[in-house]
Amino acid sequence: MSLRGIVVRSHGPGEQLKAEEIEIVAETGETLVEMRLAAVTQQDRSVLAGKQPSTPFTPGSEGAGVVVSSGVFEAGTAVVVRGDGVGVTRPGLWGRYAVVPDAAVHRLPSGLEPTAAVALLTPVLTAHTAVRRVAEVAEGETVVVTGITSLLGRLCAAVARSAGAAKVIGLAWTGESVESAAGLVDQIVRVDSLGQVGRELSWCDAAIDTVGGPVTSGVLGHISPGGRVAVLGYHAGEFATIDLHQLIGRDLRVLPVNLQRTSLEPGAVAQALADVATAQWRPEFELLPADRVGEVLDPQAGRVLLDLTALS
Repeated sequence: MSLRGIVVRSHGPGEQLKAEEIEIVAETGETLVEMRLAAVTQQDRSVLAGKQPSTPFTPGSEGAGVVVSSGVFEAGTAVVVRGDGVGVTRPGLWGRYAVVPDAAVHRLPSGLEPTAAVALLTPVLTAHTAVRRVAEVAEGETVVVTGITSLLGRLCAAVARSAGAAKVIGLAWTGESVESAAGLVDQIVRVDSLGQVGRELSWCDAAIDTVGGPVTSGVLGHISPGGRVAVLGYHAGEFATIDLHQLIGRDLRVLPVNLQRTSLEPGAVAQALADVATAQWRPEFELLPADRVGEVLDPQAGRVLLDLTALS
């Protein structure tokens, strides 16, 4: 299937972006998507800094829209698009329409708004990787999540629950409001200003540590034999003291979560979004018309979504 549509294309490094009408053709193994939203990610900014594979090039590695034609999804299906080189090694999503490999198209779970799905996609995939792939949380396990009031901490708790955890315990700093974690955890355990974990923390099968520092050390003392700690943050400190006696004696595993060295498995995007679809999320993002993308290419711009419906 082919049609003409407007896309935003880069004509060189930096902010050389132009909205242009081009011919868009979908071939076998590809899906044609009418785009509604796209994120401006760090990967997109890197591509625009001079790493685009060709010139001109359409950036955009994450977005949401509706299927026009596909050999996999019915027309009208709401989808999220990510992966398989989209926006990196092949044309991306910053346009009214996009042609992408079938493998890059993922059904949007019912109950999850497209804006929330796109705004949450990067941290959701981080949580998915930490909980399901690295920590391998299994049905019936007790899991502790440090930094539970952070967005990433809450996403990890939601994924753990979806993975079948029987009990999810959240760690929060003393005096910190935990209202945002309501419904995601069964228990809150406090951590003092020195990173000391409350003694009421029970034995756990696995820990998802978004905090690091002395909190990591404290959590290790509450992991059951054969258990593991997946570490994906260290804003409370880059160094943790590990008791080698308990590490060896209880056969514990400390596992780093490194997204740059971890490739997503088929179905990971759809699974990750489904894991968090039942909770109410209010991610912070700025929504801009696509023709203003040049204003938000600075790496410090934060999470920005582009409204692609205005391209006409």
